[in-house]
Amino acid sequence: MTQNPIPTKEQILAWLSDHPEAGAKRDIAKAFGLKGTAKIELKRLLKEMATEGTVARRRRSYHDSGALPPVTVLEILAPDAQGDLWARPVEWEGEAPQIAVLTRREDPALGAGDRVLARLAQVTEGYEARIIRKIGVARHRIVGIFRKGAEGGRITPIDKGDMKEWIVPAGATAEAKDGELVEAEQSGPKGRMGLPRARIIERLGDPAAPRAVSLIAIHQHGIPDDFPDAVIAEADAERPAGLGDREDLTDLPFITIDPADARDRDDACFVQPDDDAANAGGHILWVAIADVAHYVRPGAALDREARNRGNSTYFPDRVVPMLPDRLSGDLCSLHEHVPRAVLAVRMKISEDGRKIAHRFTRGLIRSVASLEYAQVQAAHDGQPDAKTAPLVAEIIAPIYACYAALARARAMRQPLDLDLPERQIVINEAGKVASVKFKDRLDAHRLIEEFMVLANVAAAEELERLHRPLLYRVHEEPSADKIEALREVAQASGFTLAKGQVLKTAHLNRLLSQAEGSEFDELINISTLRSMTQAYYAPQNLGHFGLALRSYAHFTSPIRRYSDLIVHRALIAGHGWGKDGLSREDVETLEETAQHISETERRSMAAERDTTDRYLAAYLSDRVGAEFTGRISGVQKFGAFVKLDETGADGLIPIRAVGREFFHYDRDAQQLIGADTGLVIGIGQRVLVRLAEAIPVTGGLELELLELEGASLPGGGKGGRRPFKPARKFSALKAKQRATARKVKRTRK
Repeated sequence: MTQNPIPTKEQILAWLSDHPEAGAKRDIAKAFGLKGTAKIELKRLLKEMATEGTVARRRRSYHDSGALPPVTVLEILAPDAQGDLWARPVEWEGEAPQIAVLTRREDPALGAGDRVLARLAQVTEGYEARIIRKIGVARHRIVGIFRKGAEGGRITPIDKGDMKEWIVPAGATAEAKDGELVEAEQSGPKGRMGLPRARIIERLGDPAAPRAVSLIAIHQHGIPDDFPDAVIAEADAERPAGLGDREDLTDLPFITIDPADARDRDDACFVQPDDDAANAGGHILWVAIADVAHYVRPGAALDREARNRGNSTYFPDRVVPMLPDRLSGDLCSLHEHVPRAVLAVRMKISEDGRKIAHRFTRGLIRSVASLEYAQVQAAHDGQPDAKTAPLVAEIIAPIYACYAALARARAMRQPLDLDLPERQIVINEAGKVASVKFKDRLDAHRLIEEFMVLANVAAAEELERLHRPLLYRVHEEPSADKIEALREVAQASGFTLAKGQVLKTAHLNRLLSQAEGSEFDELINISTLRSMTQAYYAPQNLGHFGLALRSYAHFTSPIRRYSDLIVHRALIAGHGWGKDGLSREDVETLEETAQHISETERRSMAAERDTTDRYLAAYLSDRVGAEFTGRISGVQKFGAFVKLDETGADGLIPIRAVGREFFHYDRDAQQLIGADTGLVIGIGQRVLVRLAEAIPVTGGLELELLELEGASLPGGGKGGRRPFKPARKFSALKAKQRATARKVKRTRK
């Protein structure tokens, strides 16, 4: 039996071109009738062609190196300035061909880094792809420190929760230097040493450089920080809105009140006594919000980028804005003495602080003054400066009078009243932490918050009245398990939380009031906060538990939150104020938008928290060995977390470093219990610790436990201090509580 002749390279290329769906070696052998030793010769020939670059080998198949197979795996790229979706083949060396992704309504939502199986059709300038199915999500990315090796190197992640290293093969280092901060993505499974492989995709420079801390968080959490050229061009082309069909409100003396370091001013207020005899002692409260919808229109490049970002992200040294500075810092910022377009609400407030009517309008205002919180408070307290002195009687006094009425209504409504001081990190010109302090809470802060809450309520109620779709700000009540855990902490601290009734914020406020001024004040506040669910956005109204409100929507910050822009558009469409209202696509994708911006909000919160941790670790790195007081804020099997009094920083006491005994972890009681000494480490206990290690690049603080509740630890401690006694009040109450629970359980059986 004679063998068929080995095909030439030209014949193989011609066959591959005619049969792009087939490319396995066995397909080629079968097509040319090759068997036995001829298949070995074919394998050699294909390998030679792959080396020459005339065919491309992908896994176990061969294809014309200049063409893609009709069905292939693609990685989705970020949308371009026009919002079009593009992709690149996963297995491709060199410059990849252009692949436009044509999506249909039934296709899954796609994001940059997602992988899909797609059917390709060749067109003049590349390929068009139709999605068959989604087969994966974005590749795992890491930010870390690169350590150069003989063949490539390794990356040590900066994430405190990621302890494993990543191997970077030679040729995948992007010429990164030893000790440099890099961003990398997973490029393969575990290697010979059991570590995953990665390739460096961006070099971020010296991790110790000034202002590198927020840069780390931006890359680690994938926060977009560069605006596409089309977005910048669109913003730069905008011009200030004129009066047109707007209501002229420029005669009303609006003022803005913001922090001293405010980067934008998107809300203004004005109060005057109500001259309606039917509302004696009442107030007229105006809240005006920048008309962002006038500039950011549905479907435009600005809109797509704002939705993609979801919100602005704030760091101690910079802000990553949702909108370019031309809008956020200029056209949509309510600067004093400058006409600015707004959506405003006029609210009629009764003497006892109830909102009894409201009216929305699209108008034009001219702020008479841009003020700071402390400046306004000082003026109200009888210490005005040159700027506020002329405003005290006619503008500032009515604002505080209205707030006093709203405070009475708030006391009746009983929203959750947590008392958790806000930390402020001050960065100097060199990019280093100059100081860490806690912000003052003034009535000036509280009144603006109360005005904004009321405006948000009015927006939700107005859209409900108009039967218009909107995004609610939802905060569901806590789960029964979390409330039971809070009740245990309260009882162990000597307080009570009512049981057997529908939970209301008033019950939680009663608990907070019991703890106020006691040694457990901070513990109860932290524990109450941790029992809460996380707020989110949704097209369905599920109420706002924390604020004790039936309907609530975000309306007052469209410069920094996309949710507010959606609410503005809904109001514009509902009142017929223009063609820039809520579009059909906005309505159809409302559920998806709600989920997306809820996720971007959580992403920003995590990035801001990580940045704060790193700045605090850098600030404390010069004080390793110093002693600090604090309170245990969390307990895990591997150790206890402590919140330091001086800075509010969180550090870890590793349980391996506490004595030489084994510790049992009681998840329900949130305690670590020493097997030999009976030492109990639990949430809320006062501690004295020594700073053992501070790692700025990860934000990690490692602490050494010196004293617990004023007592030295068993087998040591400093002279003159009380020895530790196992039977402390906190642990005894816990033991009694668990015994009672077991007794009740047996009785019910």
